[in-house]
Amino acid sequence: MIEKIRERLAHNIPFFFGAPVIVWQIMFFFVPILLIIVLSMCTAGSWQGFSGLSFANFTLFFKPTFARVIVRSLLFALANAVICLFIAYPIAYFLVFKVKRYQDLLIFWFILPFGTSFLLHVYAWFFVLERHGFINTLFMKLGILSEPLRILNTPLAVGIMMAYYYLPFMALPLYATLEKFDSRLLEASLDLGATWWQTVRKVMIPMTLPGILSGFFLVFVPSFAEFAIPELMGGDRTMFAGTVISHYILGGTTISQGAAFTIICSVILIIATAFFYWLIKRIVKRL
Repeated sequence: MIEKIRERLAHNIPFFFGAPVIVWQIMFFFVPILLIIVLSMCTAGSWQGFSGLSFANFTLFFKPTFARVIVRSLLFALANAVICLFIAYPIAYFLVFKVKRYQDLLIFWFILPFGTSFLLHVYAWFFVLERHGFINTLFMKLGILSEPLRILNTPLAVGIMMAYYYLPFMALPLYATLEKFDSRLLEASLDLGATWWQTVRKVMIPMTLPGILSGFFLVFVPSFAEFAIPELMGGDRTMFAGTVISHYILGGTTISQGAAFTIICSVILIIATAFFYWLIKRIVKRL
């Protein structure tokens, strides 16, 4: 009898250790999602004035203005993910294959700035991109410009800051994948007569696809809902999905509309994520 009890306990030990994680996920993931769904269908702006359920909050956003906001957010998120991929892949390759002796030190210096405050990064870029900042001053000193460019409070400033901030989310998954890559495959491909581009296209990219997919979606998904960077670097001139959601959620009496727009954006983001997952795998397969 005692042996059977011990066997059952030993068999259920993984479940007991995993139970807190399940409870945590239910309490802080599924329950908030359920609350957002219910709140999006409330006919009043707050729980105190709750008077029933309706889909009127969703129909409010079936307008060209909000469609443009969603499309703009998708395009910015896609552009940011692609830019980060093209910057991060050479960085990860360099760290893995070219500087093995100083690899840990360079990774430390690469990650170190992102351990500081986000606002510190934003204000640092203010001094770089403002009208009399570092870039304009440098170009005017070199004679490239006759008058300062307007970079701050533009979509360009938003794009620069987003690419800078999300670059580690792309570089680290690629680094982890390339670190497991057998460099002898590259040597074999080159010895068999393949060009460097053929080797990258037919050997390296397909075998590092998991890292590409992980990094791409780690950048794409949060970039779509980003609101702090567009608000601070864009000067509230261009609306994105995250800024619209924050505007309605923090409006006090427009919480239900904000929850409805959150649901709409989430559904569109899931569809877009599935589409890009299929597209990336198809592109790699064709390569």
